[in-house]
Order: sequence, then C-alpha cells, then structure tokens
Amino acid sequence: MEKTCTNVWNSCLQIIKDNIPAQSFKTWFEPIKALRMEGSVLTIQVPSLFFYEWLEEHYVGLLRKTIKKQLGDEGRLEYNIVVEQSSSPKPYTTNMPSNGNGAEAKNQSMPIPISINKDIKNPFVIPGLKKLNVDPQLNRNYTFESFVEGDCNRLARSAGYAVAAKPGGTSFNPLMIYGGVGLGKTHLAQAIGNEIKRTLPDKLVLYVSCEKFTQQFVDALKHNNINDFVNFYQAIDVLIMDDVHNFAGKEKTQDFFFHIFNHLHQSGKQLIITSDKAPKDLAGLEERLLSRFKWGLSADLQVPDLETRMAILKNKIYQDGIELSNEVVEYVAHNIDNNVRELEGAMVSLLAQSTLNRKEIDLNLAKQMLKNFVKNSAKEISMEYIQSLVCEYFEVPIEMVKSQTRKREIVQARQISMYLAKAHTKSSLKSIGHFFGGRDHSTVIYACQTVEDLIDTDKKFKGYVADIQKKLKMS
Repeated sequence: MEKTCTNVWNSCLQIIKDNIPAQSFKTWFEPIKALRMEGSVLTIQVPSLFFYEWLEEHYVGLLRKTIKKQLGDEGRLEYNIVVEQSSSPKPYTTNMPSNGNGAEAKNQSMPIPISINKDIKNPFVIPGLKKLNVDPQLNRNYTFESFVEGDCNRLARSAGYAVAAKPGGTSFNPLMIYGGVGLGKTHLAQAIGNEIKRTLPDKLVLYVSCEKFTQQFVDALKHNNINDFVNFYQAIDVLIMDDVHNFAGKEKTQDFFFHIFNHLHQSGKQLIITSDKAPKDLAGLEERLLSRFKWGLSADLQVPDLETRMAILKNKIYQDGIELSNEVVEYVAHNIDNNVRELEGAMVSLLAQSTLNRKEIDLNLAKQMLKNFVKNSAKEISMEYIQSLVCEYFEVPIEMVKSQTRKREIVQARQISMYLAKAHTKSSLKSIGHFFGGRDHSTVIYACQTVEDLIDTDKKFKGYVADIQKKLKMS
C-alpha cells in the first residue's frame, strides 16, 4: 500500500498519543495538518512560529523516533509554518526543517521579528507617566477566604485553587466561570488573581472587563498604536477577562482578542474568563473564539442553597465585626434567594438602618426593612400554602394528601397540615376537613390530637413540626 502524507502522519499520531498527556496532545498535535510526502521527507503544517519552536524544544526526540519508525532511518520531518502579519490580509507560510535542536531553532533567522518589544505601552497607565510594573487591577477584598464554598460553586472554586497554585500549568486553561448575575463570578476570578500575586509576585497578572478591553482597543485604533496594545496584552502572564458575553457583535475586537488568546495559550500563559452563559449558549461570538473557550474547563456557579446563603451572611457580619441572631440571619437567607449580591446588599441596608436609628437588629426590624428586597414578603398563610409547604418538606405529592390512601407518610403529612391549618388560619374545622379531601370535622379533631401527642412523645416528630413552623414564621 502506497504511503500518503495523511496515513503516515496519522500513524505517527497514534504513537505520540500513547506517550504524552491527553491535554498536551490536544494542544500541540491536533492542530497540525499533514501537507505532503516527498520521498522520505514528511512535511507538516503548524499554525505559528511559536508552535514550531515548542515542538522542536519539547517533543523533537519523540518526533524523530516516530518518523524513523514510520519512514526508516532516512525519514525526515519538515515544517510548513503559517506566519500572520498585521499588514497582510492573508497569512503566508515559510518552510523550516526539523534539526532536532530546539535552542538552534529559536536562533534561526526568520522573515518576521519574534522577540517582544521591551518598550511597550501600558494602556492602563496615563500617558506621560512611566510605570515599571503592571497594576493587576484587582480588588484586594476578593479572596478565596471571603468566597464561601457550597455545593453551588465547589467545582469552580476547586478549579480556581488549582489554577492559582500553578497558573498555565494545568489542563484548566482557559478556565471559564459562568453563571447568572450576582453569583460571584468576578469575586472568584479576582480571588485567583490575588492568590497568584500573593504566591508568585513576579507574575504579570491583569484583570480587565470586556467593556474596558473594547474601549482600549478603539482608542488604540484611533491613535494608530494597535501594535503597542497587542504587544502589551501578549506580555501578560495571567489574563482575567470579565464578562466575555459583551464581545457579542464586536467583530473587530473579537478578532484581536482571538489572536491575543492564541498567543497567550500557546505561550503557556493562563487565561481566566467569565460569562453569564455557558459557551454553547453564547450568541454573537465567532465560532473559532467559542471553540477556544471550550479548550479548558467550563465551571458554572449556581444559586446557593439556604445553608450556603446563611454561611455567606455569617461570614459577612463576622468580617464587619457585628453580631446578629441566627433568627435574623435565617430570615434574610430564607427570603432572599436570587443571588449573593442582593443578599449582601440587603444585609448592608439592614446594618445601615440599625446604625442610623440606633435600633437593635431583631426579626421585626428585619421584616420591616427588607420589604424592598423580599418579594411577596406578606405571603398569606392559607391552607393551600401550608399544604404545599408540608408536602415539599416531606417530598410527597399534594394530590396524595387529599386522597383516601392510608400510607403512613401520607397520613403524617395530612395530619400535620390539618394541625397547622387550625393553628395558623381562621378556617373552621369543617372547612379544614373539606379542604383536605372532603373529611368531616371529627377527623380534623383526631388529627390535631394525634399531632399534639406525638410532639410530646416523639422527639424526631417534634423536630419535623418545629422545622415547618419555622418556615411558616419566616414567610
């Protein structure tokens, strides 16, 4: 069978894949294309000069052995390198032989300069002021210590720790953190940056919002210094780009960010990006950019559960040096379940009101002050609401409570519902019985007596009723 460049290179890839980590293979070998075979010389195309240098420096031994196994002792490898120039709309290519020496490869003359200009301009510095170090633009209050962990964010937080410990050295590159408004994306992204600056102070870390990046890009075009803009970003070790969904529709900005992204990724630099949606749900972004967002790890932040919301509030009041009763903390956490930002905002308002009016923060003040934050703060305690609360607590279907079934868990939910309806509504025994499946008033009396007896004798059952009553009180 005649050997073609494609089947020879595919055979080489099978060997290479078994000898290097999967992420390395995906990054450095999947983008390579087999171009041609001339005698015993195989030519492959690589997407950049840096790509060529990296292969020659890190994988030349493996490549040489693989080529010899496929083509014999005379087998040789040549590279076809795609060289992109800003002045030319189309990239051109240049050929380079594999010489088996990464150091020599870097020193060979090339048609374009490959060193970064050391005298580059920093778009974050006011013109006329010289600044030696890059200000990371990080909020020092955003740390891992102040980011409360829960089931809603455990994956993203763990990945963030791994990236902070070894920026650019994990498979989480890029690390994409996505989730709804106010769930802590910016906090976590900046916490990673702050941790890197703490442990690796020489690393150039930069946090920038998508809007700021776009504004700088437009200014660079306007003042004809786009090369300085690109060179600056290509020199960053850890780039944190916030709210990348705002790139939607900005084709030119996306194009330049794409090239900056490629350069940093291929240079082993760390990229951290945040978005309000998963990569597959982002609209208005180029497919090639979206595909790169999927290279590393995409971790979502979800709405925190009640326990996590309480932990967040306790952490905040501890930092502020304030004491609050568990009752108030639980009330705020129970009623504000949209996002963390709104949760903390409500607590700030509560603390401010207490300080200004010199009032102690109790449950009544909390209820009075949080009317602007709490939706449906005056829920009517009706039999329907009691029934739904009890059924949700015991995880039983509502229609089963009204049915004739005598299953133990259903009877228990029904009797507790009747007991609470009698205690918290003005409904008559007859109307309560009618509501719960057309039963008579004697059934309601029996249910209430049974619940009272169990509260006195069964500690576990007493806890059930107390939990549900607490939820009713919070409502």
